[in-house]
Amino acid sequence: MTAHIEAKREDIAKTVLMPGDPNRAKFIAENFLEDYKLVNSVRGMLAYTGFYHGKRVTVMASGMGMPSIGIYSYELYKFYEVDTIIRIGTAGAFSSHLHLYDIVLAEDVYSDSSFALVQNGSMEKINKPSKILNDEIEVKAKQIHIPIQKGRIYSSDVFYLENTDFKDAIENDCIATEMESFALFHNAKLLSRNAACLVTISNHFLTGEETTSEEREKKFVNMVLLALATIR
Repeated sequence: MTAHIEAKREDIAKTVLMPGDPNRAKFIAENFLEDYKLVNSVRGMLAYTGFYHGKRVTVMASGMGMPSIGIYSYELYKFYEVDTIIRIGTAGAFSSHLHLYDIVLAEDVYSDSSFALVQNGSMEKINKPSKILNDEIEVKAKQIHIPIQKGRIYSSDVFYLENTDFKDAIENDCIATEMESFALFHNAKLLSRNAACLVTISNHFLTGEETTSEEREKKFVNMVLLALATIR
């Protein structure tokens, strides 16, 4: 056990799917997993371990932002010997090529966050997922006929921005924004583990379109199915 996770080491599977919202973790467990059990409820950050088509998996919420996913992903990798974390979340688009409910697989992530600098002195502004894992996700997407987009994601420390033109992110070829993947990828690289990020577009900064909180919790099924299909 750690200060933030009450599960025993054997309670956590080698592959963890990580939505931000605890309610989404609960929804996934109840609707997609067999023989699942609640293995963590500390601070309301729900985690469930069960089976999907005979493969063992844990679904655990990360909370919002890099500090939160930074804690949970580090502890899962370091102390629970988790091999793979796939973030399944939402993102806001600022590319005209993206539409609501499109699924984006992060090819890499750009951030102006100080997370990596403070964590271990890294000056890098771009972090990458595990190429082998991304390749596996692409293969599964084709096999189960779930279309995906690929591109660079902007990972921000701030949700309520006074300056919303995203000039820096767009100049760095980002197509959408979220708040967690940079820290996840950094921890995976630091600890020699695997990480990937799948996001569904929940709002669009160019068109003003957005989804409801209920839709974000329950209607992003294709992204969940694709992540589950990739369990090793």
